[in-house]
Amino acid sequence: MVKRSSLEGGECPVARALDAIGDGWSLLIIRDAFDGIHRFGEFQRNLGMAKNILAVRLKNLVAHGVLEIVPASDGSAYQEYVLTEKGKGLFHLIIGLRQWGEEYLYEAGERHSVMVDRQQGAALRPLELRAEDGRLLGPEDCRRIPVAGA
Repeated sequence: MVKRSSLEGGECPVARALDAIGDGWSLLIIRDAFDGIHRFGEFQRNLGMAKNILAVRLKNLVAHGVLEIVPASDGSAYQEYVLTEKGKGLFHLIIGLRQWGEEYLYEAGERHSVMVDRQQGAALRPLELRAEDGRLLGPEDCRRIPVAGA
């Protein structure tokens, strides 16, 4: 298997983000963490992935500050993986991937899960990208420009 080169020092924010969390397994771990899964064994059972692969992905997410290891909430000798603020910042990305999947990867009437607002119980509205003045933006309305470091 060819080892991919690191994008950590790249100029592009997308490349750097992919270096930290771009692996499909890592995104599923993050999804599960948002769903309340915190222990190694729970991730392993829910995802059905090999323990060695899970261990590497969790280590990477901890190293990038997406997850942190904390004592088990039930006071047992176990440890748990919880989302950091940086990890919680991925919520919109996970919802965006979910909504894209719902839109383009299911046939009409095909069974799938949906995210709902806990308070109202209603399905979430599609994510939107808006300009500072409130205009709805699409790909044709945006461009990438380089900026100097702060």
